[in-house]
Amino acid sequence: MIPSLPRPAWLRAATTGYVILFIAFLFLPLIIVAVFAFNDAPYPAPPWRGFTLDWFLGNAARGRIGLFADSDLLASIGTSAIVAGGVTLLSVGLGTVNAFLLERGSFPGKQALSVLMLAPLVIPGVILGISILAFASRIADFADDRFGWDMDFLRPGLPLVILGQFSFIATIATLTVSARLRRFDRTLEEAALNLGASRAAVFATILLPYLRPALLGSAAIAFLMSFEDFNTTLMLVGADSPLTVMMYGRMREGATPVLNAVSLFLMLASAALALTLLRRRPPA
Repeated sequence: MIPSLPRPAWLRAATTGYVILFIAFLFLPLIIVAVFAFNDAPYPAPPWRGFTLDWFLGNAARGRIGLFADSDLLASIGTSAIVAGGVTLLSVGLGTVNAFLLERGSFPGKQALSVLMLAPLVIPGVILGISILAFASRIADFADDRFGWDMDFLRPGLPLVILGQFSFIATIATLTVSARLRRFDRTLEEAALNLGASRAAVFATILLPYLRPALLGSAAIAFLMSFEDFNTTLMLVGADSPLTVMMYGRMREGATPVLNAVSLFLMLASAALALTLLRRRPPA
């Protein structure tokens, strides 16, 4: 259909209805979680019992421990942030190197490497976590038995969680940076080199500013994907539980509106991060 031609009334109504239903499907669960974080009831579901901030600030008289007074939950948020920060640094760094290798390099097996790089994205997280745990444990046992090396970072714990998440999030960073690098006009680079600029100077003054949106975008995606990952993390976690594992354990014990409060806090933090990146993103 030509966009400038008038559409039938039924088609306009159907399009409007579809958009409304789609938006409701996306945002209605989030709105319900946000609203019932303020519900004055000991359960995170209807009916509405009145407004309260107990699930954020706590109320000792009523035996309620709020989010900001729950040391275990706050510690798990900090643990998730540490893991996500490590995964982000590793993923963006390796993703940038991979992007240059795949877009600028020429070597046998390049196409096969590109295909194999996508494998972690199609493997279920639980299977990936179990495979990494088994492989890392075997290496640690072999090193301990043969050489007497104590390789604790290959045992269940935060280092192994970082390595497990990094194994598939690095692919996302690689694809993001590669897509940006593929559109780069290499004549700008060649002109700078012909004028006497060093390769380091060209990278710092031309390539890096051009890649900055992709680097920031891949960093944000890597951080958020790591922060919310559950399947792989559950298989590799040790004594220090990230937030997703902690919330899973709390749900099994009995859900309270504190979990709604945590969800609202994370939604606001994610929105703030996205808005900050959008405001600071340089023009393409």
